Order: sequence, then C-alpha cells, then structure tokens
Amino acid sequence: MEQQPTGNRGGAPSRGAPPLRRLAHWWREPRRAAAEERTGLPWASTLLVTVFVLVGSTFAAKGQPEREPLDLFSRLLLVGGSASLLWRWRFPVPVAFVTAAAAMLYLGAGYPYGPVFLTVAVGCFSAVLCGHRRAAWSAAGMLWAGHLLVAHWLYRWLPPGGDDPAPWTQEIGIATWAAAVIALAELARTKREQWRRERAEREQAARRRADEERLRIARELHDVLAHSISVINVQAGVGLALLDSDPEQARSALITIKAASKEALGEVRQVLDTLRTPGDAPRAPAPGLGRLPELVQQAADAGLTVEVRTEGGPRPLPPGADLAAFRIVQEALTNVVRHSGSRGARVRLCYEPGALRLVVDDDGPATGEQAGGSGNGLAGMRERAGALGGTIEAGPREDGGFRVSALLPLAAASLEEDR
Repeated sequence: MEQQPTGNRGGAPSRGAPPLRRLAHWWREPRRAAAEERTGLPWASTLLVTVFVLVGSTFAAKGQPEREPLDLFSRLLLVGGSASLLWRWRFPVPVAFVTAAAAMLYLGAGYPYGPVFLTVAVGCFSAVLCGHRRAAWSAAGMLWAGHLLVAHWLYRWLPPGGDDPAPWTQEIGIATWAAAVIALAELARTKREQWRRERAEREQAARRRADEERLRIARELHDVLAHSISVINVQAGVGLALLDSDPEQARSALITIKAASKEALGEVRQVLDTLRTPGDAPRAPAPGLGRLPELVQQAADAGLTVEVRTEGGPRPLPPGADLAAFRIVQEALTNVVRHSGSRGARVRLCYEPGALRLVVDDDGPATGEQAGGSGNGLAGMRERAGALGGTIEAGPREDGGFRVSALLPLAAASLEEDR
C-alpha cells in the first residue's frame, strides 16, 4: 500500500504530523495558521499558558507578602488574559490589547508580580508575526505607561495601602523586557519572510524548469513529426500520381512512407520516454550528426538530393550541441522539401575553434505550397541555437535560393551540459 504523506499539497502538516513539524508550521506561517484555525482553536498551548500563569502567580505571591493576596478577581484577570490567547491568530490586534489591559488591571490592583507578563508577550508576539507591528508596539507601550502611572502617581490611592513608589530600575527592567519581546518577534517575522521568499523562489524555479521541459518536448515532437510527415506527404502524392501508370514506383513510395512513419514513431516514443518517471534516463541515445546519412537518405526518398561537405577537423560534440545541430539540419531540409522548387540542397559543416557553423542552401525558387507545416520551424531552430548561446540567420539569397546559417558555440554547450 502506498504510504500517505504527512502534509497536504499546500505545505501545511496534517494533524498526524510530528509536534515539532506542526510547531514549525505555526512559527513560519501564522497567516495560514490563522486561516486553518477557523475550524479549531489552539486549546493545548493556551491551556498550558493558563496553567503556568496561575501556578506561577501562586508561587510568586508567597515571596511578596507586601502585595495584595490573590483572590477571585485576580484569578479571573489571570484566566481572562490567558484565555483570550485562544483567538490570537484570528484577532491578533484585540488579543494584544486585551492581554495588556488585563495585566495592567492586575498590577494596578496591587497583586503580586509574576508570570502575568507572559500572556502579554504571547499576544504581542502573535500580533507581530501576523503583520500587526504597530498594534504590538502600542499594546506593550500601553502596559508600560500604565505601570509607570500606577507605580509613580496613583499608588497613593491604590492598594496595597502604605505602598511606596516603585524604583526606577524596575521601570527600566519592564521597558527592557517589553522591547526584547517585540524585538524577538520582529526577528522571527523577518526570518519568516525570508523563508517565504525562498520558498516562492523555489516554486518559481520549479515552474520555470517545468515550462522549459514542456517547450523542449514540444520542440522535439515538432521537429520529428514535421520532417517525417513532410516525407510522407511528398511520397503519398507520388504514389497517388503513379498508382495507375507505374504501380512499381507507387509501391516504392508506399515502402518509403512505411519506413518514415516507423522511424517517426520510434523517435516520438523516445521523446515521450522522458515523461515516464522523473529522473529516469532515456532508453535510447539522442540523435546527433552521426545520423546525418540517415537524414540524407530520407531526403533522397522524398526526391531531394543532398550534398554534405565538412570543413575543418570533425570532433565529438557535446550532446546538447549534437542534438541541436541534427535538428537544425533536419528542419532546414524539411523546409526545402515543403517550400522549395529545387530538388537539390547543400549542407556544410564548418568546425571552427570553439564553435560549429551549419549552412544549408537550396537554389529555389519558393513554391508557396504548404505540406502540413505549423509555421514554427524557424522559431524552433532559433530557440535551439539560442539555448546554447548561438544564432540563426535564415532568408533568401540574392540568386533566388534560400539559406539557413547557424552558429553553435561549443564551449557554451559544454557548460549547459554540466549544469
């Protein structure tokens, strides 16, 4: 049985995912967490904070006998401030102010200092992560200003009786604590934004690679099918014309059609092999200039005489350049079969230092006929050459013929293969 993944397609962990993974999800994606909390609230973490605040405040009261003892009202304030954290992802701004107000009332009533500040820290932290930085700073500033007012002015009229003003070192400590909490939240928010950007870049790179692969497959299919179908089209016309007058020649045309279609099916199957399973190697080598004699024979079967001339010292080519050179020559000869009245073409392979130059000429004239072409042949050749840093020049010659000239840098092709 196939194992089910622990996360869903959107990247959020499922309820059965490990706790540390779920914690990382809440840390990195508070906005998505807020959306998911529409069907549930963070009960576990809120209960943990509530218990810690209640128990911690009870222990803290034993060491501060000069403060007011804990009573029902104090515990309601502690529980109310902690319970509001249940909605910290849905309503981060109100929760930040509610926790700050509950803590301010608690301290203003003269109750002991203790972990009451924890609820404010969690509320402000969540607000910053959700993008409400001003609200978090305002809530923390409200708490500090309220404590400053109570500890240095209103203490005369507020419990506990006979209390003295708080030392300024305490105010500095509270201000430092508030600033540290907000600064830590800002650091976490910055880190989360960095994670989000990196993930978006990875997704964009994956989409770009997928688009490039689709374009490559489409180009391969076009080149394979355009050439073979052109040969089949020409031979079918010959067979129909000679079916009654020269049955033997018509039979030869049908044999050529059969061979061309068989080869086209094989090449299409080879191209589609790349879609089987990511990472699988092709079952057959990609075509290259080593198959140029086959290409010349196919052109001859279509009634086109091709002369091939090599200049410079032939040498092995990088696979990408070898495939591009073969496809460019194939497409150029296909265009001659389709659109030229000439029954002859010349192919020159010029091995230059660090580059290969391909020149395909025919003597024309253009027939203006279409043989099932899509009009993408020249565009496909330019894309192949451009992918290797090369260029394509195609156009009519002054003497009435047509020329396709391609320059493929071999050093750039080697670098492309290494990547």
